Amino acid sequence: MILTLTINPAIDRTFITDRLVFEDRTYILESSESAGGRGINASRVIHSFGGPTLALATAGGAAGERFREHLRGAGFPFELVPIASEIRTNLAITDLQGLTVKLNEVGPQLRAEEVEQVEAAVQRHLPGAEWLMLCGSIPPGVPPDFYARLISAARAQGVKTLLDTDGEALRQGIKARPSVVTPNQQEAERLLNLPILTRAGAVAAAAKICEMGAELVVLSLGSRGAVTTSRAATLEVIPPPVEAVCPIGAGDALAAAFVWAMVNHYSEPDALRWAVAAGTASARLPGIRFASLADTREIFERVEVRPASA
Repeated sequence: MILTLTINPAIDRTFITDRLVFEDRTYILESSESAGGRGINASRVIHSFGGPTLALATAGGAAGERFREHLRGAGFPFELVPIASEIRTNLAITDLQGLTVKLNEVGPQLRAEEVEQVEAAVQRHLPGAEWLMLCGSIPPGVPPDFYARLISAARAQGVKTLLDTDGEALRQGIKARPSVVTPNQQEAERLLNLPILTRAGAVAAAAKICEMGAELVVLSLGSRGAVTTSRAATLEVIPPPVEAVCPIGAGDALAAAFVWAMVNHYSEPDALRWAVAAGTASARLPGIRFASLADTREIFERVEVRPASA
């Protein structure tokens, strides 16, 4: 079973507009609302691929009730830890040309006892998990070493971990030696305080992150695929050219597909191909949507893995 944690979930509201311009009106052509957060999205992808998953998240307030109702219609198992405060609402606006603006609230302040309850829920489900995916930002009130503690707890029970976060939670989490970290380019730049201007720069950045403690680094470069570094090899994962419509959620699909493939006993290079294929296929869709297994497989067949050149 693949256990996902979203400690800072959201109601995701998505608007598709005719255009995105300043100081002039824009018309909304389509709108939607769903339960969101990186771990929730990961469980959604894993479930759609036929994989076993359990999504853990927090929920509070009226938005938390809507979040619960959306999850009931999603089809995969979930468990919600109640919190006193209202969970956040995130907005994504995409125009017909593919320009996207993402507006995220910081999230509610969690009490110390609520953080403890989340940690206890993870600990309770670890014995039945093969992988633990720690996904998304941590809200106010959660200590920056929260993910690091869970990575250590998972390792003690033989559970592999994937860390997909940003900022100090990423920095401290890497020190706990997760199995995989999946930063995008901007997250890697913030972590290292260095610009990544070239593919060679991305290779060097992935190597630096690996040296910080991660067993495998999958540095996502959007439409350019990914570079990956482990103690065994440094690889480039190259997707076919496609017309990207909305990149939001593509990184969630990438992380989910990698773990799904590893659970299904694919080799690591093929799991990386599945990861990049899932991100690429989902980026072709409008709004926060995720490609089917069949559409992802079609891209997978055309993804190339090769040794990276420095």
